[in-house]
Amino acid sequence: MRGEIKKIRLNKFISNSGICSRREADKFISLGLVKVNDKIITSMGYKVNVDDIVKFNDSVIKAEKHKYLVLNKPKNFITTMKDPQKRNTVLDLISGACRERLFPVGRLDRNTTGVLMFTNDGDLSKKLCHPSNKISKIYRVELNKNLKSSDFEKIRKNLILEDGPVKVDKISFLETKKNIGIEIHIGKNRIVRRIFEHLGYTVTKLDRTSFAGITKKNTIKGKYRFLTEKEVNILKRL
Repeated sequence: MRGEIKKIRLNKFISNSGICSRREADKFISLGLVKVNDKIITSMGYKVNVDDIVKFNDSVIKAEKHKYLVLNKPKNFITTMKDPQKRNTVLDLISGACRERLFPVGRLDRNTTGVLMFTNDGDLSKKLCHPSNKISKIYRVELNKNLKSSDFEKIRKNLILEDGPVKVDKISFLETKKNIGIEIHIGKNRIVRRIFEHLGYTVTKLDRTSFAGITKKNTIKGKYRFLTEKEVNILKRL
């Protein structure tokens, strides 16, 4: 009876290791890439004991405790796990945060600053990045010149870019007409910059102030903090 209590589904065990989501784990299992105690397992409902040796691509993996943190990303750091050009990456900034291997949730380009989350929870990461879940992202934009009221209305009423229409949830002027607040849920590449570039503006500064309701409050640029239990529970309920 005690052994049964310790057992968990194999796909969950793999997801807990931070390698991928449960759905992706099912694909790996079906392809015969997972072994338990050196036996290939292809059954979706297979359960493992905490003492079992699980291998993915012949490398031993271990279930880890899920960790969640938010980094206040500075400029000149790229969002990648490894860079062949030896440029600074966001992983350099969270090195030593915990023994678990964390992965960035989504991306911020090199010159964009602000909220960037990390976790080894593959299911939650995929959930937050999937466009169908319409996860909110809020940005503070600084332009090279004042945004015309007519262009403000074009953005508010939805633009059509080369790759299709762009729906903006909210847009507002901040301190000046060069400083804009914008909220979106779409995740197209460089979408905020492209919105303004399409209308003839250059984005001189771009800062993400919120992602899925998580902010960088009390976290100075280049530093990180772990999410509170309350914040994690809110994310899981989205």
